[in-house]
Amino acid sequence: MKIFMIGGTGLLGSEAARQLIEKGYDVTSLSLRGVPEGSQVPDKMKIIIGNYMKLSEDDMAQYLKGMDGFVFAAGIDERVSGNYPVYDLFKKFNIDPLEKFLIVAKKEGVKHCVVLGSYFTYFAKEWSDLKLYENNPYIRSRVDQENMALSFADETMSVGVLQLPYIFGIQKGRKPVWTILVGNVLSMTKTTMYPPGGTTMVTVRQVGECVVGALEKTKGGKAYPVGYFNLEWTEMLKIFHEGMGCPDKKIVTIPAFLFTLSQIGPYKKMRKTGKESGLNMVNFSKAMSRNMFIDKSIIVNELGVTDDDIKAAMLDSVRLSMDFFMGQKLVEMVAAE
Repeated sequence: MKIFMIGGTGLLGSEAARQLIEKGYDVTSLSLRGVPEGSQVPDKMKIIIGNYMKLSEDDMAQYLKGMDGFVFAAGIDERVSGNYPVYDLFKKFNIDPLEKFLIVAKKEGVKHCVVLGSYFTYFAKEWSDLKLYENNPYIRSRVDQENMALSFADETMSVGVLQLPYIFGIQKGRKPVWTILVGNVLSMTKTTMYPPGGTTMVTVRQVGECVVGALEKTKGGKAYPVGYFNLEWTEMLKIFHEGMGCPDKKIVTIPAFLFTLSQIGPYKKMRKTGKESGLNMVNFSKAMSRNMFIDKSIIVNELGVTDDDIKAAMLDSVRLSMDFFMGQKLVEMVAAE
């Protein structure tokens, strides 16, 4: 089977490619730039340097011709902020190009498609009382992306959307997303303060298994809530402290309502500048103060995901983040990767 992937040199794409190649798949990736120094991108993956945002339909057709599967592992995430309304930015990078690719994929006879999405879409539907869709541009864009992608599914082309949660693991030479949280913890010199609640999480290897499973097993269209390890924030932060070399640092749980109140000032300040973030933390703080947990049986039974060492993956992520703060040069994530 031949697979075409957008973002195959990234953290998640390269792992998915590695697993696919080990199973005998032929993988071609369109990537915005080359491979980070020291990273272990599969030797057998064909890499085409190019920007998926700038492709014509003829270009897309050329890449997808003869392909059995298509994986979209690119775009921008909730860390991005921009001019109001920032939803337009997420639509530009995450929705519009994917829609064009799916149109062409169907014309070219591609049978299996997988989209790497966000578990925020799962909770936006499960916790409708919080109105996460209405109040958070990033979450709204991910729900819209998911609904659009699933609309292409039929008896001729399957579409699986992976609702991905917190992901731990590293790609050598690439700056981890976790530098943001590590930086915040470093700024709280004596005590780490965090709200109640927690999150589900997976390792990079498990995401690769999800991609393979979704390509092989999805019939029609389906969104998969992805989660394996459920940890409260205090449990997660203890591991962060260990990786940061301060295992005895105290953790204080802030009441949920106080955490929400603390987000009002920064939100108003940003809006006065004409900017907007992907997550409206005044609203999203209410979800963050709950247990954003997902039953692992979904991806185990339906996608064949296996167990992994989450603590080791977390420590790797934290320690590489610390290396960044110590001056190690790492490749930054770029908007279209």
